[in-house]
Amino acid sequence: MGCCGSTQKTREWKPLEQRKCTDIPWLLLFILFNIGMLCICGFAIATGAASRLISGYDSYGNTCGQKNGRIPGIELSGRDHGSRKYVFFLDPCNIDILRRKIKSVALCVSKCPDAELKTYQDLTRFSTVNGSDLCSYDVKPEEYSSHPNKSTKCPILPVHPSASLPVFHRCMPVDISCYAKFAEAFVTFVSDNSVVHRVIAGVMTSKEIIMGLCLLALVLSLILMVVIRYISVVLVWILTAVVVVGSIGGTGILWWLYVDHSKSVNGTLPALELEVAKDNQKALLIYAIAATVFTVILLLLMFFMRKRVALTIALFHVAGKVFTHLPLLALQPFWTFLTLMLFWVYWITVLLFLGSAGSPVQNNQTGLVEFRMDGPLQYMVWYHAVGLIWISEFILACQQMTVAGAVVTYYFTRDKSQMPFTPIVSSVLRLMRYHLGTVVKGAFIITLVEIPRLILTYIHSQLKGRESACARCMLKACICCLWCLEKCLTYLNMNAYTATAINSTNFCTSARDAFFILAENALRVAAINSVGDFVLFLGKVLIVSWAFAGILSLNYQREYTVWVLPLIIVCVFAFLVAHCFLSIFEIVVDVLFLCFAVDTKYNDGSPGREYYMDKSLMEFVENTRRATERYSKVEGESREMKSMTGGTLA
Repeated sequence: MGCCGSTQKTREWKPLEQRKCTDIPWLLLFILFNIGMLCICGFAIATGAASRLISGYDSYGNTCGQKNGRIPGIELSGRDHGSRKYVFFLDPCNIDILRRKIKSVALCVSKCPDAELKTYQDLTRFSTVNGSDLCSYDVKPEEYSSHPNKSTKCPILPVHPSASLPVFHRCMPVDISCYAKFAEAFVTFVSDNSVVHRVIAGVMTSKEIIMGLCLLALVLSLILMVVIRYISVVLVWILTAVVVVGSIGGTGILWWLYVDHSKSVNGTLPALELEVAKDNQKALLIYAIAATVFTVILLLLMFFMRKRVALTIALFHVAGKVFTHLPLLALQPFWTFLTLMLFWVYWITVLLFLGSAGSPVQNNQTGLVEFRMDGPLQYMVWYHAVGLIWISEFILACQQMTVAGAVVTYYFTRDKSQMPFTPIVSSVLRLMRYHLGTVVKGAFIITLVEIPRLILTYIHSQLKGRESACARCMLKACICCLWCLEKCLTYLNMNAYTATAINSTNFCTSARDAFFILAENALRVAAINSVGDFVLFLGKVLIVSWAFAGILSLNYQREYTVWVLPLIIVCVFAFLVAHCFLSIFEIVVDVLFLCFAVDTKYNDGSPGREYYMDKSLMEFVENTRRATERYSKVEGESREMKSMTGGTLA
C-alpha cells in the first residue's frame, strides 16, 4: 500500500532535527500545472482576446482602435477602426442581470459624448463637429432624423453624458442614476428611487465614522489576540453556565408544556381538536424525552471533560505568549489576503480573456456577433477553474505551514533567547526550501473534495424546484457529506503540516503520525475544539458588539437618519477582521496542542527527558499527575480494605 494507506504504528518524533525536502514529485506536478495556467493566459493574449477585452469590440465583430478582417456573412464587419478607439452602447442602461452584460448594440466611436444629447439633430451636430458617429455604420449623419429604423440603429434618447473607463475603452454614463433600476433589482428594493439615493447619501455622509469604527475593529482584534489568555477562564465559565442553564431550562420548559397540554386534553373538545391536541401532546412528550436524554449526555460529557477544559485554558494562555514573542504572526492575514487578491485578479483577468477568445458567431435572433467558446476553449476554462481552487488552497496551506513552523520553533526551543531573530521569516524560508511539495499535496486533497461539492451545489441550484423530493434530498445529503469530509481533511491537513514542521517528513507520513497522536488524545481534542471554538466565537461577538457603538456616533449625524446600512457595513467588516485574526489564533492553539501531545508522550520531566512546554502547561501536567496519583492511592486502599474484609469473613 502507499504511504497514505499505511497502518503501521507511529514512530518516535524528533523535533527540529535535520531538514530534508518532502514530496518533491508533487512540487514538480504543481509547477507543470502552473505552466499550463500560463500557457492558457498566453494563448488568450496571442489570439487577440486581450486586445478585444481592453480595447473593446462592436456588435459586428470589429475590434476598436485597429483595422479588422472581414467575417464571412457579417455585412458590417472588416472595418478600419484605427481612429475609433471607444465602445459606445446605444442603450447602456439596459442591463441583463442574469447574464451580467449590457443588452445593447455596441459601436466603435472616436469620442464619447460629454454632454447630454436630447434630439436626433443633436446627434447629427455631435457627429459633424467631432467626427464621431453615434448611429449604426450604415446610417449617414444627415439621415439620423429621417431614417425609418432610427429607433433601433440610433441610441436611446436622451443620450447621457459619458466618459471612458480607465484602461477599458467603454463609454459609460457619468450619472449613476442610469442604473437605478438595476441597483433596485440587485438590492431588492421596491420602486422608490429615493431609498437608494438616501442610503448612498447616508453612507457618504457617515464615511468618517464607518472608517473609524472599522479601524477600531482592527485594533480590537489585535489586542484581543494578546489579552484573550487573561479572559479565557471567564469565557469558559460563561460557556459552562450558558450550556447548563440552557439545557436544563429548555428541558424543564418542554416538560412543563407537556404537562400543561395534558391538562387541556379532555373529552369536552370536538373530535378534530381533540385529535390535534393528542398529536401535540405526543410530540411534546417525544421532544421532552429527547431533550432530557440530550441534557443528561451533555452534562455527563461536561463532567468527565471538566479537567480537560483546563488544558484549553492553558493553551490559550500560551498562545497569547506566542503572539507577544512572535508579533509578526498578526500580519499573516494581511499577506495571505493580499496574495489571494492578486491571484484572484489575475485569474479573473485571464477568464475574461478566455471569454473574448471564442470564435465569432452570428446570433440568429438579433443578427449581431457574439464570441462563443467551443471545443478546446471549454476544456481550458475547466482547467482554469481547477487552478482557482488548487492555487487558492495552496496559498492558505502556505499560511498554515508558515504559522506551524514558527510556533513549533517557539515551542521546542528551550532557551527562547536562542530563537531566530524573525521566526516567521525563517519558517517561510524553510517552507520554500523544503516543504512546498507537502502543502501542494495537502491543497490537492482538499481540491479533490471541493470540486465535486461545488459541482453538486451548482446542479442543485440549477434544478431548484424542478427535481423530485428524493433527488433533492440525495443532493443535499451528498453536499453535506462532502462538506463534512472537507472540514475533517482541512483539520487533519493542519496537523499534518505541524507534524512536517516538527519531523520534516512527507505529507502522508505526517498525516498518519498526527492522526495517531490525535486519536490517543481524542477527549482532549473534543474539549479544545468545542470549548476553544466557543471562546473564539465569543471573542468575535465581543469585537462585533463594539460596532454597535456606531449607533451613538451616527445618532449625532442629524442630517442622516437611515443608519442601518452603515451599521451593517461596520458589523460585517468587524466580523471578517475578527474571523481572520482569530483564525490565526486558532491555528496557533491547534499547533501548540499537537506539540504538547508529542511532548507529553516522549518526555516525562526526568533528567534527560525534560519537557519543552511552558510553565502554564507544566502546571496542568503536574496537577493532572497529582490527581492521578491520588486516584490510584484511593483505589489501592479500597482494594486493600476489600481483601482484608474478605479475609476476616473467611
